[in-house]
Amino acid sequence: MRLTDPQGLVLITTGIHCLNKFHQHVHVVDTDHSPNVGPSGNNTQRFFVNKTELIEHIAKHADLSKAAAGRALEATMGAVRTTLKKGGTVSLVGFGTFAVGKRAARTGRNPRTGAAIKIKKANVPKFRPGKGLKDALN
Repeated sequence: MRLTDPQGLVLITTGIHCLNKFHQHVHVVDTDHSPNVGPSGNNTQRFFVNKTELIEHIAKHADLSKAAAGRALEATMGAVRTTLKKGGTVSLVGFGTFAVGKRAARTGRNPRTGAAIKIKKANVPKFRPGKGLKDALN
């Protein structure tokens, strides 16, 4: 997924499946100041954005202190987490919808031994991007 913000930064998210976990990463690339990045976002160097850097970005662009931006981000994540735990959905019009998906019980394989193992059913977080986010990527 790719999104360019008004400051000319390209936000690129990548997902990697690792055993039973899904790792989501956001890479921020400055297309105006990086010699390895063109306007299309193609690059040889990507920058990982962690929570602290995201808080700094929110603070700068919302004219908040870092502490207030951190509290706002924590409150937002907490609201999404609480709503999903209750089985609800969180819809941010133009951005996307967070929901709970059901993963059925299944048989898997131990990667070390190759032996069959039973994997329990699980509730998993799902995100469906909205039209505004999809349009911003193209």
